Parts: sequence; structure tokens; C-alpha cells
Amino acid sequence: MEQNSAEKSGSEKLGTEKSGSEKSGSEKLGTEKLGQSLPRLTHLDAAGQANMVDVSEKVATVRRAIAFGQIQMQPATLAAIEAGNLPKGDVLGTARLAGIMAAKQTANLIPLCHPLPLQKVEVQITANPDLPGYNIRAEVRITAETGVEMEALTAVSIAALTLYDMAKALEKSMCIQNIHLLSKTGGKSGAYAATAEGAGSPTQV
Repeated sequence: MEQNSAEKSGSEKLGTEKSGSEKSGSEKLGTEKLGQSLPRLTHLDAAGQANMVDVSEKVATVRRAIAFGQIQMQPATLAAIEAGNLPKGDVLGTARLAGIMAAKQTANLIPLCHPLPLQKVEVQITANPDLPGYNIRAEVRITAETGVEMEALTAVSIAALTLYDMAKALEKSMCIQNIHLLSKTGGKSGAYAATAEGAGSPTQV
């Protein structure tokens, strides 16, 4: 009886070791497969250190990026901004200019972005009563060796923050949300457009 118990214990141990070995091998294979499918982070060198991407050998092409975001607020706050009844003055004009200026300063705000001579920056801020609040859209264009996605996203972000600053005397619960890239064109990676399954909808472009 003791022998049978010992045999059973040995069999269970062997089965457990085998199962654990198979599981470990399967997990390792899955991890390796996942690693192979993921694209390489271009801002990391071979040692994993952050570095600015060398774009000196790239061909300059026309680049265009559009970003989108929203700021949600109480209906009364939206009404006050639309009526121009705020102590700091022209809220939308100031926020729009802030977004344009921010796009031109992106490389000073985000460490590994390239300084770029932008050729077009347009920021649109439109009321959205259903939100309620504002939709913010920024478009950036350039002919260069690298894209302007970060410049468009920075423009939207700073425009939203400026709008918050201008109106915070009325409401501090405003919520900046849904900032994302709508589309980009140009460059080696080609065109991109957000989908309904992703962050945004291409119908907003």
C-alpha cells in the first residue's frame, strides 16, 4: 500500500513537472511570438536608451496631421462663453491662438520631437451643445522628413487647457477628454485615419 502511494505520488509529481514545463514552454513561445509581432520603438536605441530618431536620410514629403479633442462643461458655462460674459475676455480667440503657438513649440515641450518649421497650423473651436462644451480640431502641415502628429495633438491639448484657464472662474469641474489623432498623411508609414472601433471617427476629419 505504501508502495502504491509512493508510485502515485511520483506519478503526480512527474505529471505536475511535465505540465509546468509544457506551460512554461507555451508561455515562453507566446511571449516570443508577441515580441516578434510588435513594432520596434524608434525612440529607443539598441541599449534601450531614449534618443532622437535620425531623419537626415529621409526624403522630405508633404505631411499633414489632424487631431481632435473636447472640453465638457455645464450648460451655463457654455452659455456664458458664447455670450462673451467672462472676466478674462475673448475665451475662444485666446484658446485658438494658444493652440497655434503651442504647435510651434512642440519640440520644446516633448523631449524627442524634432524642431520643425511648420507651414500651416489651423485650430478650430466649435460649440457642441450636446456635449455640452466645445470640439477642438487642429490641422498641421509641413514638407519635411518627419510627421506632425505631435504638433497637432499639442495644439489641441493646449487650446483645451487655455479654454479651461479662461473659464475656470465659472466652473472648475470642466473635463478635457477624447484627445486623439484623427488622420495623418505622408511619410513611409503612409496614411492613417481613425475608425469607429478606434479613438475617433473618420467622419470628423
